[in-house]
Amino acid sequence: MMVQTSHQPSHLAVAVTERDHALGPPGAPLTLVEYGDFECPFCGMAYPEIKEIRHRVGKQLRFVYRHFPRPEHAHAKRAAEAAECAAAQGEDKFWAMHDMLFEHQQALEDAHLRQYAAEIGLDLQRFGEDMAHHTYLERVHQDLEGGAHSDVHGTPTFFINGERYEGGARASELYRELLRHLGGEAAPRPSFTDDIDEASAESFPASDPPGWIPEHV
Repeated sequence: MMVQTSHQPSHLAVAVTERDHALGPPGAPLTLVEYGDFECPFCGMAYPEIKEIRHRVGKQLRFVYRHFPRPEHAHAKRAAEAAECAAAQGEDKFWAMHDMLFEHQQALEDAHLRQYAAEIGLDLQRFGEDMAHHTYLERVHQDLEGGAHSDVHGTPTFFINGERYEGGARASELYRELLRHLGGEAAPRPSFTDDIDEASAESFPASDPPGWIPEHV
């Protein structure tokens, strides 16, 4: 069932604030928000493409990641918790864990999460205690509820400067839309377009909302 809200579904309901995990200047003219799932194969496909887009747009872009773990992905919520446990030890640790999780999507059991925590230099005792006590699970749920208010259904879902990206399911088209928001007429370089189009034709699907979102949200 679609979650009903008072907000326009094409807009981001929860504004980006200091609580968000963000890369790039706070005053950048572009803010790209992703609602993602660390176990979602489409998010995994989008991950390197978003890194390439960030590299090409540079300081004109602020990228924000929010959690939207899907119920059919058994390890997604636990992986999101691991990212938040990492964030508690430094924002740079969040992004290190974010990258680890997307680069090892097929290995997200608790033992793997602990291994990644060690590899990125976390305090393992603190990480283990936070995971065991679900210390930051509420933080994940806050992102989920925000996504529900924004009428997010599938992952990844993107918003550009607060407006839902409704364009084609190719990273090059997302890139062009970012350029459009900048007011630029430049098109992506052919090599960039060719490389990412082949890998991203189905990157941004839509599906049903997570079953654990309360209907009153």
